[in-house]
Amino acid sequence: MAPHREARPHSEARPHSEARPHRAPAPSGAPAPPGEGGRDRLDTAKLLAARYRAATDRPYLASALFALTVVPSPRVPTMGVDRHWRCYVSAAFVEATPVTELAAVWIHEVAHLLRDHHGRADRLPAGDRRDAWRLNVAQDCEINDDLIADGLPLPAGRLEPRLLGLPAGGLFEAYLPHLPASVEQAPDCGSGAHGVAAPWELPGNDGPARLGAVEAEALRRVTAEAMRSHQRSRGTLPEGWRRWAEQVLEPTVDWRQALAGAVREAAAWAGGAVDYTYRRPSRRTPALRGVVLPSLRRPLPRVAVVVDTSGSMGEAELAAALGEITGVLREVGVRGNRVAVLACDADVHAVSRVTSVDQITLAGGGGTDMRVGVEAALAGPDRPGVVVVLTDGLTPWPAEPAACRLIAAVVGDAAPEPPSWVETVRVPLG
Repeated sequence: MAPHREARPHSEARPHSEARPHRAPAPSGAPAPPGEGGRDRLDTAKLLAARYRAATDRPYLASALFALTVVPSPRVPTMGVDRHWRCYVSAAFVEATPVTELAAVWIHEVAHLLRDHHGRADRLPAGDRRDAWRLNVAQDCEINDDLIADGLPLPAGRLEPRLLGLPAGGLFEAYLPHLPASVEQAPDCGSGAHGVAAPWELPGNDGPARLGAVEAEALRRVTAEAMRSHQRSRGTLPEGWRRWAEQVLEPTVDWRQALAGAVREAAAWAGGAVDYTYRRPSRRTPALRGVVLPSLRRPLPRVAVVVDTSGSMGEAELAAALGEITGVLREVGVRGNRVAVLACDADVHAVSRVTSVDQITLAGGGGTDMRVGVEAALAGPDRPGVVVVLTDGLTPWPAEPAACRLIAAVVGDAAPEPPSWVETVRVPLG
């Protein structure tokens, strides 16, 4: 939304809800009747001309722009959106703003919703979620530097990263910790941005047409596909939108979650094997005189972690991946002597057993053969049910599936893909 032209104290309290007169539903995308006795006549033709211009100049945003339902409101300072894809508009702001700048504000507001700012804000720690105005500043910085780079004429007083000493091209989650405790300008783009209902918003299910979460997610995907088609046909797309479209169409899976899930599932699979034991006789034994029946037990699996200590491995990534693995194993009850960590030396292919991350040192050579580590893990008397290999991937692999569950945590993107029977998780550098 266009920033305010006057300062608002950071500690100013705002009511979250007030009594509002009931409005009859309006067609989706059309302005709803004014809510305060017809005051502040909205120049509908100018407002919709600005939206049409925004959609014509950037056709990949057309579906999202025309999905917004207009709600005139004399209480909104400029323009704002709620999380139901309703756009609240000040008649005074429309009258005072040129069509070119109004078109840019349309794009700014729909960007909050397309980038799911309110959904991302809901996932922040509670302390950050409560500071809605500071959160809105960070979100405006994420959007405005992309729009300025795209040549859009945002209104004067706009917020952008460079004015706050921040680098361009970041996400609002990265900007938020670096913002001052209070800000001179306090934008309020509504709950569609920071997630907190503004005083000028309608109650959730009241008023004009609204979009639900499923429809909004489908609209984001349609918009991302339109951006990809636009780039292929015309070869131009702003960098910020290009990154966003790639993330929507090809979402990046958090390697920590993927690795933890693979280890957890493999440990459950290995522990699912049952064996008979006479240490605890079967409950049916008393019914059979003179016969002792064994009971079934579900043993905890043994896990071996084979670590590539060649010089090409990233020390930070290695420590992070090993920490994720050991954390998951503790969570499922596999610990102590049931976990063996083997460090494979890059030069002599020696294998040593270590008991902590601090004992792992990275060698300066290369050309590690991780087959040696896997074979050493399986050769011991306590044969593991799961073997996890931490490597840069520049290694030969066993010619056939091992007699256990094998997971490869491959650090970096340049390494070739392991065999199909190896469960692979990519750990990005940095």
